[in-house]
Amino acid sequence: MTDRYAVIGNPIAHSKSPEIHAAFARATGEDLEYTRILAPLEGFAATVAAFRAAGGRGLNVTLPFKGDAYRLATERAERARAAEAVNTLRFEGTRIVGDTTDGVGLVRDLGDNLGVTLAGRRVLLVGAGGAARSVIPALLEAGPEAIVVANRTAGRAAELERQFGERVQAAGFGTLPRRPFDVVINATSAGHAGELPPLERPVFAADALAYDMTYGKGAEAFLAAARAAGAARVADGLGMLVEQAAESFFLWRGVRPDTAPVLAMLRAAA
Repeated sequence: MTDRYAVIGNPIAHSKSPEIHAAFARATGEDLEYTRILAPLEGFAATVAAFRAAGGRGLNVTLPFKGDAYRLATERAERARAAEAVNTLRFEGTRIVGDTTDGVGLVRDLGDNLGVTLAGRRVLLVGAGGAARSVIPALLEAGPEAIVVANRTAGRAAELERQFGERVQAAGFGTLPRRPFDVVINATSAGHAGELPPLERPVFAADALAYDMTYGKGAEAFLAAARAAGAARVADGLGMLVEQAAESFFLWRGVRPDTAPVLAMLRAAA
């Protein structure tokens, strides 16, 4: 019998996850169906319960429900507890196992697809919301020299500094350290509104990469501004999307798909 999976969010029509997982299934010979589910803003738990009752095996969770998924899970992976967010649910009998694959997706895209070594490098993470929190544990595991979190409201960045310890430093946009950064990651959604983080002094080292965790038009404004400000390379988060999906696929099926052909397919279709 075909196993059922889905991505749940609001909005959800834009999600590329069904195409990604369908490609993974074809490549690996796994028998599964993967669809989109639009959940009411106040109806996440009920929608998940209905999907489980109909035989659903697992869900990817996107905005705005990652916190709801964290609370719904009866068990949480260590990296999900550290991030205080869940983007992957696995249903095993009465158990609801929650995990987050965002951070590993980001780190694999940076390392495997873009050839960026994080060990010993200086990383600037722009934004202190849930997207930033979800990737900090994986970034720390990669061994950077330092991670500076910059946010419009410095107090929110300070919360992450308190949570993750001395290897994470909080700053406001006007109080960034003067030493430039090797990797600058935009973890805000400001680009969707055509807005840019107010980075007031040069932040890019000579060979720096500017990376936006979103993809498509939402990433264009930040990446264009970063290139104009001296970033040697720029990249959007489409590779992160594919890599985090591959990690979810592995958690569900025990099979790790090859991501390169799927990423190439999406790039060609963009």
